[in-house]
Amino acid sequence: MTLRHMKIFCGVCEANYNTTKAAENMNMTQPAVSLAIKDLEQYYGIILFDRIGRRLQITPAGENFLQYALRISAQFDDMEREMRNWDSMGLLRVGASITIGSQFLPGYVKAFYHRRPGTEVQVMVAPSNQLEQAIMNNNLDFALIEGISHHPAIHIEEYMEDRLSIIASANEGFRQGQRLSLEQFKQQRFLLRELGSGTRETFDRATLNAGFAVKPIWEAASTTALVNAVINGIGIAVLPHRMVQGALERGQIVTIAVDGLDFQRRFHIIHHKDKYLTPSAKTFLDICRTYKMDDSLPKYTDLL
Repeated sequence: MTLRHMKIFCGVCEANYNTTKAAENMNMTQPAVSLAIKDLEQYYGIILFDRIGRRLQITPAGENFLQYALRISAQFDDMEREMRNWDSMGLLRVGASITIGSQFLPGYVKAFYHRRPGTEVQVMVAPSNQLEQAIMNNNLDFALIEGISHHPAIHIEEYMEDRLSIIASANEGFRQGQRLSLEQFKQQRFLLRELGSGTRETFDRATLNAGFAVKPIWEAASTTALVNAVINGIGIAVLPHRMVQGALERGQIVTIAVDGLDFQRRFHIIHHKDKYLTPSAKTFLDICRTYKMDDSLPKYTDLL
């Protein structure tokens, strides 16, 4: 049994248990992929996949083996990258969810370049669930997310507090600071971030804790799309406060409160529990933990 066997097994799992697709992804033949899986099963004396019709279905033993294979493959990849680039300045792969990526990450990266000008930062800004998957696939060294991690193999650390604001059109009968009852709130038309985003997860968790769920009439990954929809009176939205300050200061929207609902949240640092954090990574994370930003900045949100 070799590292190659483990990587082939992981490739089959990543291809949704399709050996033909896995072979294409890894520039192999399909019989070679199937033989590698058979070798593993014979070596360990277990069944990794049930063969049901023309499809594979991973077994409990296969699920357990996958966790080991991912960790071992990721550590090997880290070693390869570290040793092959020992004499170079290095690369840091950083993920951030939408709000953090647009509002905070540019400042973090700028401060990091001042501290370590020779290290390049490669950034991925995406919803929290995609970042978590990238962490598991070892495509990111760490990520900064608005939600929480759902995978037991991921280490999570709180590093900053934030809050969401309920916004409504200034021309639809709402006034700044108005307070609604829960029943009044439930009757609104909701414009929300997409499922999988940290902002949506915070909203859904707060409403669930209050005993109800919301079905939005509009979902979007773009904060600007949601703010513009609110300005035009289509409904109300719940978004990061820093992302709506421009429209708020221009008098296009107002913020309102709801009895019994709290949209305070915390930002988190996540990385794989087995991930070796280089000195550069530790420097970057230290900047994140200590970085100071005026709550009113930045105001340039119209293109988000």
